[in-house]
This record gives sequence, structure tokens and C-alpha cells, in this order.
Amino acid sequence: MASLFRSAEMTLCQLFLQSEAAYACVSELGELGLVQFRDLNPDVNVFQRKFVNEVRRCDEMERKLRYLEKEIKKDGIPMLDTGENPEAPQPREMIDLEATFEKLENELREVNQNAEALKRNFLELTELKQILRKTQVFFDEAERGASAQMADPSREEEQVTLLGEEGLRAGGQALKLGFVAGVILRERIPAFERMLWRACRGNVFLRQAEIETPLEDPSTGDQVYKSVFIIFFQGDQLKTRVKKICEGFRATLYPCPEAPGDRREMAMGVMTRIEDLNTVLGQTQDHRHRVLVAAAKNIKNWFVKVRKIKAIYHTLNLFNLDVTQKCLIAECWVPVLDFENIQLALRRGTERSGSSVPPILNRMETMEDPPTYNHTNKFTTGFQTLIDAYGIASYREMNPAPYTIITFPFLFAVMFGDLGHGLLMAIFGAWMVLKEKPLAAKKSDNEIWNIFFGGRYIVLLMGLFSMYTGFIYNDVFSKSLNIFGSNWVVNNLTADYVLKVDDVMLDPAEGDYLHHPYPIGLDPVWQLAKNKIIFQNSFKMKISIILGIIHMLFGVSMSLFNFTYFKNKLSIFCEFIPQVIFLVFLFFYMVLLMFIKWFMYYSTNDKTYIKYSPRCAPSILITFINMVLNKETIVDSECDATMYAGQIPIQKLLFVCAVICVPWMLLAKPVYIMRNRRKMNYSMQQATGNGDAEQPMHNNTSQPVAAHGGGHDEEDLGEMFIHQGIHTIEYVLGSVSHTASYLRLWALSLAHAQLSEVLWNMVLNKGLVFDGWEGGVILYIIFAFWACLTVSILVLMEGLSAFLHTLRLHWVEFQSKFYSGQGYAFLPFSFENLLDSASQTAEE
Repeated sequence: MASLFRSAEMTLCQLFLQSEAAYACVSELGELGLVQFRDLNPDVNVFQRKFVNEVRRCDEMERKLRYLEKEIKKDGIPMLDTGENPEAPQPREMIDLEATFEKLENELREVNQNAEALKRNFLELTELKQILRKTQVFFDEAERGASAQMADPSREEEQVTLLGEEGLRAGGQALKLGFVAGVILRERIPAFERMLWRACRGNVFLRQAEIETPLEDPSTGDQVYKSVFIIFFQGDQLKTRVKKICEGFRATLYPCPEAPGDRREMAMGVMTRIEDLNTVLGQTQDHRHRVLVAAAKNIKNWFVKVRKIKAIYHTLNLFNLDVTQKCLIAECWVPVLDFENIQLALRRGTERSGSSVPPILNRMETMEDPPTYNHTNKFTTGFQTLIDAYGIASYREMNPAPYTIITFPFLFAVMFGDLGHGLLMAIFGAWMVLKEKPLAAKKSDNEIWNIFFGGRYIVLLMGLFSMYTGFIYNDVFSKSLNIFGSNWVVNNLTADYVLKVDDVMLDPAEGDYLHHPYPIGLDPVWQLAKNKIIFQNSFKMKISIILGIIHMLFGVSMSLFNFTYFKNKLSIFCEFIPQVIFLVFLFFYMVLLMFIKWFMYYSTNDKTYIKYSPRCAPSILITFINMVLNKETIVDSECDATMYAGQIPIQKLLFVCAVICVPWMLLAKPVYIMRNRRKMNYSMQQATGNGDAEQPMHNNTSQPVAAHGGGHDEEDLGEMFIHQGIHTIEYVLGSVSHTASYLRLWALSLAHAQLSEVLWNMVLNKGLVFDGWEGGVILYIIFAFWACLTVSILVLMEGLSAFLHTLRLHWVEFQSKFYSGQGYAFLPFSFENLLDSASQTAEE
């Protein structure tokens, strides 16, 4: 518990390990996660350290595992996660792991290469099959066209364009057209056709047909759409030009026989080869699947083992070697309370390694500030994270986290006070807490969800506290609960009637109030009163000031525990005491005036109690301002300007004491330190002047130091006056601004209530005016719309706004009174943390 309220006590230790036992001992310390090692080789390049080869081997093994993981995910095979945490393998087991991963990688790469070659062959055969099928149609059409041309001489013009006039006059012999056939991507057909027309000047004839089914690209695995084409031309020159164009458009050309019988024979051979390839491909895929399934069972454990080995060797690279090269020396920060656990872990590591020389762990003296380490559990982690986001606490400084567990959700609830909205938030938080283990096992990479889940206990407490304040405000989705019955009478009518009408002006001085208050919280009749806002303004404003000043006083009180622990008596007398006096005598006195006013003045206009009637109640704000300005309050002649006997003299005394505290905070500490230094310098001068025969030798060495120290002291004093001045101005002005800052509790509470009321009256209330079955349908739709707006605006957006304002009140108004936050976090060598960060990186 000591480390909950204050960071754990740390010590710097020197660790001596035998070389053969170092690996096992560091492995045990990694499982324990309570040791932070320091780098004893900061000037040595990472590539020149002793265990760099082992780290490289681990990197290579991790690369092979990532390749296997990628292939497993590609096939959609689930990777078995048993939740086991295997220990770090011994160094000799690295060879077996390397051999296993090498074998798996080579086998998988060979299978993939074979499969890719088979798929490429299968693609070529499939395309050839499509070419033979489609070109047969082209040739059939050509034969029918030739027959038609013999019967119709007008078709001769097409041949003139294709072959030229020389071709038609070539000795009366029948010219024979050449052709090429192939496959091209469907989207390239238009450009391909234009290029052929321009490059060949219209002397080629292109026919193309789409392949209906998509084909798989063996290199990428994507499904692509292609088309079959056949190009007719005449002469070798055009043939060369056509082939170059096909090559430029990455079209694949295939041999296509001219004779119909040869095409049929080739098609039959292609079909046979496709069937054989399908069989071989199936067997290859089955073999690949079996290899990946076997690897998927162990890949999670393999990753854990390799990462642990790598972390151990990376840590060993931080160590130093002694002269004999047989002992490793390390320096580390360890918690004092866990010193025995660390020694036990070192002993277990030594026994595992079989070494006969026990490790040595010695505590060291150091002037360096130790790291800050706060023990947390799953409940306190979220609150500690809020504090650490502002700044890591200085070593052994008071930790605000345990107090924030209560104050944070409570101040949030003051702004978010609604029983209905708080219930929704509490249900969401309770669901995350009850489903904690399965939700944590999913390890989502959604950043917003991870923030909500990490603060699940904060959400739950904020919801529960909001239900409490909503019950006190008697506010449920902008409506009230009349549980105990109202005690108001308006125009001689009972409260039951008042609750059925609108625009009622409630005035306790006019006899409307029966002097029997509602047992808990606000009377429900205020929900219908025209002066509801006026009443709630006064009530919530005063509550905000009271809570704020108590919160700040608590923060100032926390500084006393810091000063007491660090034995800083000077700060207690020169900072803590004047700060408390200033805050209590001015602002806490204003809180006392609020309570006095509540107890002294009654809701009556009876002449007997005219002094204590609400008409004579003085304004707290005006009274406080007049107290600071030393002015008298002007009121009615029948009323008393004071609330108790001797108020004016007491206020003057309090104000004078508060003013005296300002120079007290500003000058007391620097002046005291300056006087002490002068006394020390005077004592040193006296000792120097009255020294014995051996004293001059001491003087020769001490005089320059004294002179240098004197100049340094003067510089320190100047900085101290400046620092103390800034600190004093910040506290005095901050007391005013911070007090006003707590008015955000009042402002956001009213804003939330008014938004809730607007949504009820402007949305849901519209659906309650319809009758019949149509009204049910309309109400269903309007209720769904109202529920969406309520969750999105009032719960999420307003909740986030209240959360940020609460965070500011804690970081600025509360923690600035005692918390410096200038430390650095304790980052132990822990396998758990390393594996968590590695898994998050892999998911990203």
C-alpha cells in the first residue's frame, strides 16, 4: 500500500553473473519483470557488442516466422493460441529452432514456386483452349464470308483496302493471308486496336472476343479479365510489325494451326493436359495446406520463444565484461521491497544453468534520482494512466492516483448528473468489466475502443456516481421522480395538482412551502417551476464553489506530506503554512458564509423573523468583494448587513492575515537561506584566519572553491528570488482563477440538463401526441431517433466534454498545489511488456 500512495523505494544495484549462468538468470529476471538495467556501454556501437551475432540470428528467425505467418493468413488458417507462455529456450535450442524454421521456409518456398509454375502453365493452356475455341468461330465466319463474296462482287472493295491494288493484280494468283492469335487484357483492347490501325495503316484485320470467365494471375493471385484476338495480315514486314506491337502491349501469342483438323487435335491435347494439371495442382495445394496447418499450431509459441531469446541477448549487450572474460557485470534499478524475490530468481537461473558460482547482487550508493515505480492492478491502472499523462511523479512524491479514484468520477458526475444517462454509462462500463477476459483476448487494433476498454473501471465509476448525482438533482432524462411526495402548495392547491400544470412560479416566502423538505435531493415540483433555472443556478453555483475550495485545500494539504517526508521544514513554514492561511482565511471563509446563510435565513416574511427573512439575506459575492475592498455593505434599514456578531472586525482581521501571507511566501524562504549562507561564509572566514600550521595547505585548495562557491551562491539566490516570486504570484492569482474555474461544474451541469430537456420536448414529446396504431408507429420511429441523439450527443459528446473538464480540474487546479511530475518511469525488463508491445506492433 505504501507504493500506492507514494512511489516504491528504489535502489541501484550491481550484479555479477558468471558467463555460463548469465542467460538463464536474465531469463528469470525477464519473467519476474522487476529489474531495470542500465546501459554500461553507451559509447559502443550496437554492431560491435558481444552478442550482436545472436541478435542477428534472432532477427533472421523472426523474419522466417513472419513469412510463415503471412502465408498462413493468406490461406485463412486459424493460428492456435493456447494462452501458454513458454519459457525462453536454452541457447543450445536455438540451433534446433533455426533448423526447423529453415526447413519450413525452404519447403514452403519450393511448394509456392512449383504451384506458381503449375498455375502459369495452367493459365497458358486455358488461354490456348480459349484461342482454339474462339478462332474456330472466326474461321467459320471467314469461310461463310468468302462464299458470299463469290456471289457478290461488291465485296471486292474490302480486299482492296486490306491487301492493296498490287495484291489483286499479282499475276492472277490467289493470295494467302497470314495471321497471329493471342490473349490480351480486356482494358487494353481499344488502345491496342488504334495502335494496329495507325502503325499498319489499315492493312491488318483484327477480330477479338471476350473470355467470359476471369483468369487467375499466377504472380499476384488476382482475377483478371482477358480477350482473345486474331490479326490477319499479308507479308513478313507486317508480321514483324504486328508482333512488336503485341509485345509492347504485353499480349501473349499462341500457335494456332490453319487446318481445322489440326486445331481440333490440338484442342483435345490441351484438354487432356489441363485435366492432368488440375490433378497435380490439387495435390500441391493439399501439401501446402498440410504444411501451413502444422505450422499454425506452433507459430504463436515460436514467436514468443524467439522474442524472448532476442530480448535476453539484447539485455546482455548492456552488460560489461570483466578482465577475465568469465563474468558479466550489470547495473540495475530494483524495488527495495522486491529485493528478495529478485535474489530468488537469480538463484533459480543459476540452478537451471548448472553453474556452481552464485550471482552477487550488491546495493550501491548514488546521487542519481531513481525511477518512479507505482504498483498498480487492473483497477488502479486506468487512474494511474491519467496521472502519468500529465507527468511522471518525482521519486517518492505523493501519488494523486488513489485519491483520483474518488474525486475524478465524483466531479465528473457533478457535471453529468442524470440518473438515466448515468445508468447507460454504468451499464456499458459493467459490460466491459464483466466481459473483461474475452474482450481482452480479442486484442482489437481500434484505438478508440482500446481507450474505452483501458478505462472500463473509470467508465463504470463515472456512471455510478452520475446516477447518484442525478438522483440528488432528481433528473432522469430531464424528468423528475416523485417518490416521497412534494410539500409545496401553490394558490391553495396541493402538489399533485401542481405537477399537472405548467408555468408555476414557486416562492417559499408566499406560503407555498410547507416547511417539510423533500427527504433526498430536489423536490420534483421544481421541474415545472418557471423560476427553476434561477433556483438551480444559485444551488449549483454554490455547490461548485464549495467542492472546488475543498478540493484545492486537500491539494495544498498533500504538499505537507511531501515536505514532511523529504524533511523540508523550511518549505513547511515558508510555503505550506502561508498558503493554507491565505486559502482558508479568504476563500474557505466564503464557503462558511454560504453555510451560515443557509442556516440563518428562513423562507418566511413573518415580521417576527424579519432579520432572518430571505429579503434581508445578504449576497455572499457582494459580502466577499466588500471584505477584500474594505467597504461596508448597504442594505435595507430594517435589515442587518451582517450575518453574525462581530463579522466586520473578523473579516478585517482575516483579510490582513491573508495579505501578510503574500510577502511571507515571497521573501521568507530566500531571506532565510541568504542569512544561513552568510553565517556559513563568516564561519569559514573565521576558521581560515585562526588556523594552525597545517591550515594554509588546506587554504590553498579551498580558497578558489570558496570564491567560486560564493559567486554560484549569489546566482542561486537570484534564481531563488525569481522562482519564489513566480511561485507566489501563481498561487495568489491561481487561488482566484482556480476557484472561478470550478464554476465549470455548475455551467456544464446546467448545459447538460437543458440539452436533455430540449431533446425531450423537441423530439420525444412530438411522438406522444398521436393516437391509434399510427401513433404507435410514429412513436417507435421518434423514440429511435431520440435514443440515437441521446446516446450520441448527451452520453458520448457531453460525457467526453465533462471528462476533459474533470481532467483539467485535476491536472491544473488540484495537482498544481503539490505535484511536480518531473520524474521518469520505471521501465523494467519484462517479457510480458515486450510481448504485448510486439503483438500490438504486428497488428498495426
